[in-house]
Amino acid sequence: MTIKNDQFDLRVLRTANADIPVSGATLADVAKVAGVSPITVSRALNQPQLVRPNTLARVQQAVQQTGYVKNMMAGALASNRSKLVSLVIPSIATPIFAEMVEAVTDTLTQAGYQLLLGLSRYEPWREEVLVETILSRRPDGIIVTGTLHTDNTRRRLELSGVPVVEAWDMASSPIDMVVGFSHEEVGQATARHLLERGYRRIAILAVNDPRGARRNQGLQAELARHGVAVAAVQLMPLPTTLQLGREGLAQLLAQASELDAVVCSSDTLAHGVLTEAVSRGLDVPGQVAVIGFGDLNFAAHTYPPLSTIHVDGRNIGTVAAQLLLDRLDGGNQVRPRVIDTGFELIHRTST
Repeated sequence: MTIKNDQFDLRVLRTANADIPVSGATLADVAKVAGVSPITVSRALNQPQLVRPNTLARVQQAVQQTGYVKNMMAGALASNRSKLVSLVIPSIATPIFAEMVEAVTDTLTQAGYQLLLGLSRYEPWREEVLVETILSRRPDGIIVTGTLHTDNTRRRLELSGVPVVEAWDMASSPIDMVVGFSHEEVGQATARHLLERGYRRIAILAVNDPRGARRNQGLQAELARHGVAVAAVQLMPLPTTLQLGREGLAQLLAQASELDAVVCSSDTLAHGVLTEAVSRGLDVPGQVAVIGFGDLNFAAHTYPPLSTIHVDGRNIGTVAAQLLLDRLDGGNQVRPRVIDTGFELIHRTST
């Protein structure tokens, strides 16, 4: 049979209990199946705490039977909220960013928001295209990775009127809000760690990542302050892999055979360096020390265990999402615009 709708004829399936719509169900259809008013259905979907448990259960069962999907566009028009927040990250292949994505998702979901994810692949022009597309969807907030953007991206975000959090970095003049840590300070701490242990012939192995480049700048500046120059630098193409770490050490040794330490821009590269060192019979740390970045879940279990920089990606994601929610709930009266979540240098056997 059919139910006459103002816009279309809705096909329904007759059961022993009710006429159950099988496609294009409306709020009224759910109300018919549940045996309640459309107002009660709306209240059950939007303010379930105000509905009696048995009534709520009937509505929820009717929603499942009809396949009803809430019209978010109607709610957005009424409240001027899309209930969407966008997150732009360089890659989903890196576990450290995955932790941030999970934390942002969890925090937003609890508040009734959904996440729209975009991948920039470390390319500023791609981030620019993503931001333009995202803004056309009228999100309630945007989280972007880092503070290095094209002029067009920065201008669009500044003029959008949308709350923006730059994550995974520090900036004295953020677009709006920033949550993260100083990559230059990471480089400086790494240099001090190696110098304190007597390493002087220090090499850098990195991929073409702008935040990694800033860590290397901090490293080199701190070494220079102590009269030490970097022995060799090897840049590798993205994406980061263990194989690149192995190849990178081979190329560094070809440049400077007397290395006594290698600073890697990620734990994955560092793992490759450890593997290549073992294959060459090099003792770590006796002949060459190795330090990574990220403190990934395998770092404590390599041979030898890997010294690295620990960054709490989950905390960054949680704080970034909460900053947006605070802004959306309370206007401009929110916590400080710049939040430094810090980092920790983890000393293990590899150094």
